[in-house]
Amino acid sequence: MKKSLPLLSLLSLGLIFGGPVDSINKEALAASHGKNVNWNLSTWGKRRAFTEGIEAVSKYVADKSGGHFTIKINYGGTLSKPRENLDGISLGAFEAATFCASYHADKNKAVTVLELPFLPITNGDVQKAADLAVYSHPATIKEMKKWNAKLLMSAALPQYEFMGRGKEPRTIADFKGMRVRALGGIGKAMKVIGAVPTTVTAPETYRAIETGTVDAAAFAFYSHFSYKINEVSKWRTTNLSPGSVNCPLVVNIDAYNSLSDKNKKILTDAVDAGYAALDKAYSASIDKYTPVAEKQGIKKITYSASDLDAFRKAAAQPVWDQWIKEANAVGLPAQELLDLVLKTAKEASK
Repeated sequence: MKKSLPLLSLLSLGLIFGGPVDSINKEALAASHGKNVNWNLSTWGKRRAFTEGIEAVSKYVADKSGGHFTIKINYGGTLSKPRENLDGISLGAFEAATFCASYHADKNKAVTVLELPFLPITNGDVQKAADLAVYSHPATIKEMKKWNAKLLMSAALPQYEFMGRGKEPRTIADFKGMRVRALGGIGKAMKVIGAVPTTVTAPETYRAIETGTVDAAAFAFYSHFSYKINEVSKWRTTNLSPGSVNCPLVVNIDAYNSLSDKNKKILTDAVDAGYAALDKAYSASIDKYTPVAEKQGIKKITYSASDLDAFRKAAAQPVWDQWIKEANAVGLPAQELLDLVLKTAKEASK
């Protein structure tokens, strides 16, 4: 009973002097967390479906810490260019960042297993399971430590499709000679069928298509509209589904280790909120942008089952085999990582 008197006294004083009772809770919460923690997160572009995950993480940590732990999201590449975010994390220039593995595959080879074409990823939940399985593998953790980086979650991007201008690729063979913005395994798969892939970053793609440097780009459906690719396009594919790019949220290890145990738990727990927000945003984007594409008269291209089957047989296994060879060469357990993705996807699909 005696232990409760100080708290009761404080509550009474708060009421007598008109002070907000809630402030006592906030002070107690702040004391339990230690000093205030304010992180900067570097990303590119503007707020969109892709960034709803990091927005949810930012909101979650602020809410659960009573504003004691905050993550400020810096858009537009104001802190760093997309290809340099991992370097910025390594240098401690900021505490958190997003990047896409294909921007510098040599720095994060383990993660690129998730970018192989035609993996059995059927939905966002399966993508989440596969991503987190690879992120938590010892080989991946070891590789990321070279950059003083800890992988937290992915953007769980949906399967990509192409949007572009010029000659419409009514058959898979029509892609031959086409210059396409296609990263990672998708780019390698397109190369198999004669296309000419390029690794133009997302913000640069609009200009590349507008000027004719690139004929078409592969993005998740909503991203075409986020980067205004639809404004310079005449057609889009609807069922190619060659894979997607893996874009993680990464944090600086030193910054993470300096967090209190409570803040570490808050950050870890925020991952589920981030994935839930992404799933909701991607679903909403389909409803939002499909009518826009139809109104603009962007022609839909749907491939036959036989065309798709031939494409997958020609592009999947050869690209997988090449990735295994390259990953083994840098000391990664390549087959183990690929098997992990396939096994996790199969189990998650149930």
